[in-house]
Amino acid sequence: MSTDFQAGRVALGARLRELRTEAGLNGKDMAARLGWQRSKVSRLEHGKQTATPEDLKAWAREAGAPGEADDLLARLKGLESQQRSWRRQLASGHRGVQERYVAEYRSTSTVRGYEATVVPGLFQTPDYARHLLLHNAELMRSPRDTEEAVRARMQRQEVLYQPGRTFHVMVWEGALHALICPREVMAGQLDRLVSLIGLDRVHLSVIPLGAPLTLSPKHGFWIFDDSRVIVETINTELHLESDEDVALYGRVWDRLHQSAVSGAQAHRLIARARAALASC
Repeated sequence: MSTDFQAGRVALGARLRELRTEAGLNGKDMAARLGWQRSKVSRLEHGKQTATPEDLKAWAREAGAPGEADDLLARLKGLESQQRSWRRQLASGHRGVQERYVAEYRSTSTVRGYEATVVPGLFQTPDYARHLLLHNAELMRSPRDTEEAVRARMQRQEVLYQPGRTFHVMVWEGALHALICPREVMAGQLDRLVSLIGLDRVHLSVIPLGAPLTLSPKHGFWIFDDSRVIVETINTELHLESDEDVALYGRVWDRLHQSAVSGAQAHRLIARARAALASC
């Protein structure tokens, strides 16, 4: 769980505790009024459980402060905008998430991205994307609207050819060898990467496996207009907008970029991965 998310949840819990004490209620009294277990009141007040909108409305009502409900809900919305569960986002399938990313890229002029284990969605072929989405749907046990999701992901790539946008994207070389799809599909994906080298608005670079590094490659992340960062973990998508977080990820990107190669050197690394497929 992100530190900022937890800090926000603790702050929300502290506000709930203030409202309870201002009403002259102890934890046991509040639990009785709400019809909850006493432990739930404690977990919410100590930031160990995330409240639902219904929880907050009921809390404000039973604390005799219904006018505070809007403030509590605004605090909760701030938490949810920062950490978004994949389970909840994918409850109705993958297409909606892909369409949201289309809108995200269309509203951005400069993107800096880094991926450590997978070819970035902006550069994926339909077949490569299809295998990734199928694997993810199986893992998350989410609806398999795979073809709709693939079409939406391909629609996202239209921004690569629109004026007024620039993409600086790094890939760790290991991602070029990760066989999450059949070899022939991976071969087509590598060919697609080669075709992107030299595009005016796309700056693709690769971090060689043997390159000296000042930090470990860690996870992928995307920086949008130096104002927000999106990080995908296995179970959660984090949206970070504080100046400190954006600056931190900017420094990470810059450090990794010092070890990356582009142009003809990147082409050689992609060709090496392509040759490895043929040799197997």
